[in-house]
Amino acid sequence: MKTTEPIESHATLSYQQAGVDYRLIDPLKVSAQQAAAATAAGLGAHGFSEIKASRGESAYVVDVGPFYLASIVECLGSKALVADEMARLTGKSYYDGIAQDTIAMAVNDLITVGATPLVVQAYWAAGGSEWFADADRARALVAGWQRACEACGIAWGGGETPALAGIVEAGRIDLAAACTGLVNPKQRLSLGDRLGAGDAIVLLDSSGIHANGLSLARKLAQRLPQGYLTPVTPGLSYGDALLAPTLLYSPVTEALWQAGITPHYCANITGHGWRKLLRHPQRFSYRIHTLPGMPAVLAFMQRHANLDDREAYSTLNMGAGFALFVADRDAARTVEVAQQMGIGARVAGSVHAGPKELVIEPLGLRFDEGELQLR
Repeated sequence: MKTTEPIESHATLSYQQAGVDYRLIDPLKVSAQQAAAATAAGLGAHGFSEIKASRGESAYVVDVGPFYLASIVECLGSKALVADEMARLTGKSYYDGIAQDTIAMAVNDLITVGATPLVVQAYWAAGGSEWFADADRARALVAGWQRACEACGIAWGGGETPALAGIVEAGRIDLAAACTGLVNPKQRLSLGDRLGAGDAIVLLDSSGIHANGLSLARKLAQRLPQGYLTPVTPGLSYGDALLAPTLLYSPVTEALWQAGITPHYCANITGHGWRKLLRHPQRFSYRIHTLPGMPAVLAFMQRHANLDDREAYSTLNMGAGFALFVADRDAARTVEVAQQMGIGARVAGSVHAGPKELVIEPLGLRFDEGELQLR
């Protein structure tokens, strides 16, 4: 196959140009959080209470007495559109992997607060009843969903499969998952109250783009010489590389607990890229000294979309799918446990007293507290 020279190679293609502008989205999220906080009083009628520090985090936590209950709902986003186009081009079904992506979006958020995933519910909204007529695709979605649940030790409770003609585009499906988990015992709670200067930052590898940044990835496909079939590496097309399933990190967090390690804080590196390392509300400086290996598809995207490092690390996971902030004495063991579970990991940086900022030293990048507003 011919080499992949970009079309309009000097034209930058940003996430905002691809249709995603967090400057417009995040204020609504903050407003919704503020309104939602007023509803927490209703828990008191049942003898329960919210953990206020969980507002603005990746999962919501309620104190129900003997343990904490955590919950989250997440959607897949537009990765299914890539699967649909690759199915048209290759005749293959990618929905087993798409199912894992959807589960991962919810589970990887839930575990940031120290929760063990317990139950997941499915929301599969199709553009019409005919979507379900493709038996092979439907079987792949079911089988992949079940395998992902089994990999996380989570029960699939059920779900909803509406046909929403006129709301969802014909021939398409919107996938989402709601997940509930337990923080039990309560000392597993990981909301950052123990985070402090001297802690280590351990980054877990990603498998590729995961399920964030697909709007940019799809826009980029339009300018590639062979679209999704453009080779990223010999024998690996751009579309296949994008569809590598999102890694499931709950086996790592469960293994860490069994090893006697409780993270002081966690961050799922999804939307906003590495800026998610700034999610904790307190003022600390986070200094990264070692970068993970970058999946070929992300290096390909950065090059062909002409993204500078700031834009790339603000948008994509760039090889790091999950961050664990642990006591320095636990850092090496944390890496070892993750690797034993089949997930690449490294001690990538450390937490310092100082202004709230993220400094990626090998790249000379600095992000300050004003670049992530989720509360």
